[in-house]
Amino acid sequence: MNGERIVPHIPGLRRYARLLTGDSHRADDLVQDTLLRACVKWTLWRPDSDLRAWLFTIMHNLFINQLRAALPESVQLDDMVDAGHAEDASVGIDLERALARLPDDQREVLLMVTVEDFSYACLARVTGVPIGTVMSRLSRGRRRLREAMEGTRETADARSHLKVMK
Repeated sequence: MNGERIVPHIPGLRRYARLLTGDSHRADDLVQDTLLRACVKWTLWRPDSDLRAWLFTIMHNLFINQLRAALPESVQLDDMVDAGHAEDASVGIDLERALARLPDDQREVLLMVTVEDFSYACLARVTGVPIGTVMSRLSRGRRRLREAMEGTRETADARSHLKVMK
């Protein structure tokens, strides 16, 4: 295998895994699993294709499989994604916490577009969904993130207003 081809992609994989999992140890494990899977499946990579996209596809699939494995059988991943995560406006949250509260599919698309600079078409291939789905997930993720951050600012403004009134 041509390790020198993969090495330049490791920082991006680590960065994305850290943002995706929210935990440096789980992120390292996810990157390691991704690299192991890439080594084992190296013969499936086509030299005329995008290696970066292939590696991120492996990571995406591993992450989704880990999520599914962690859920009880009675709970479906799609049900959790549809239900979303309720935002508590009374709790100040920073950007990382706001990102962590996004549904996984929205967080994943948002991070891959904004942090890793994936095109919509490439991201559609990586995640295995149509481009329109990528665009709608991105739009919903941005909206939820904006709402969460605005809720944080409103809460902080209200607290400072109360201090002034005392």
